Amino acid sequence: MRYYPINLDIRDRRCLVVGGGRVGTHKVDTLITCGAVVTVVSPEASPTLVQLAAEKSIILEQRPYRSSDVEGMFLVIGATDDQTLNRQINADAERHNLLCNIADRPEICNFILPAIVQRGDFVLAISTAGKSPAFAKHIRKRLETQFGPEYGTLLDLMGAIRAKLLAEAHAPEAHKPLFEKLIAGDLLTLIKDKKTARIDQLLEHVLGAGYRFDQLMPSNRNPGK
Repeated sequence: MRYYPINLDIRDRRCLVVGGGRVGTHKVDTLITCGAVVTVVSPEASPTLVQLAAEKSIILEQRPYRSSDVEGMFLVIGATDDQTLNRQINADAERHNLLCNIADRPEICNFILPAIVQRGDFVLAISTAGKSPAFAKHIRKRLETQFGPEYGTLLDLMGAIRAKLLAEAHAPEAHKPLFEKLIAGDLLTLIKDKKTARIDQLLEHVLGAGYRFDQLMPSNRNPGK
């Protein structure tokens, strides 16, 4: 099996999770973090899901699953211990041509979820095509020690620079060499080491006056010297 790698925009999309235990709760957390409109169907629900429902962060239906639950959904996740039910969820989703993932059952999914390392908007995805989730988890743990929060900060800074350049009517095709110079100037290490003054020097050297870390990144003001 060869999977097609993709980053999916699920903001404001209706997503269904069937199952309210530990696995279902984890799936829900990821979905709402990405902006989905989440419905959970399960006779039993974890305290976290009950709290999310009370806060109106999700819709919680504490009852058995019905085939009609998939109607109008964009994406469906089955996270139950009942394999007969999981296969029914998959069949219902396939009938409606929906994206469907059944936890730990790649043979009845039309997409699988990779192990991820996330640092803000910087995301590394690790997939073994469903052959060894344990190995994907092992690699994820190794990568987590190599990629720190500075990667997320770097992306936020690059995004702020890009927005400022566009506001100043710079041609988008001219941005690439500028960003390449910033990366080659070891901007990532300067961010990691909180060298604000040297970051500002590099920004001014590559981009000119008017580009300062504390102005571009007010939420990270004065990270160090």
